[in-house]
Amino acid sequence: MRSEQATLFRGLLRELQQSVAPPRTVNKTIIANFRAITEKYQKDDKKVAQDIDNGILFLRSQREYKRLLERYNPLFDLTAEERIEATARRVGFNMPIIHKPE
Repeated sequence: MRSEQATLFRGLLRELQQSVAPPRTVNKTIIANFRAITEKYQKDDKKVAQDIDNGILFLRSQREYKRLLERYNPLFDLTAEERIEATARRVGFNMPIIHKPE
């Protein structure tokens, strides 16, 4: 039981660390909350173990979704003005230079 608990917690912690971009430490409060949840369940409580597995799967899926979105939608993280310029360049136009009075 203890090893199953440790495995679930390590898997959850691993996914949390991988979901933080650029690599840096995960908030200690989040880690403490997940540790309390994993320590709370008993060995015969399979529902909690399944919920933790679902949480790990959700974090992994969200990380993969974000990676795919950045890969196949390069305009995802641009501002509105940058997105318009990139779209214009894609179809062969250049945006006019806007005069900024000094």
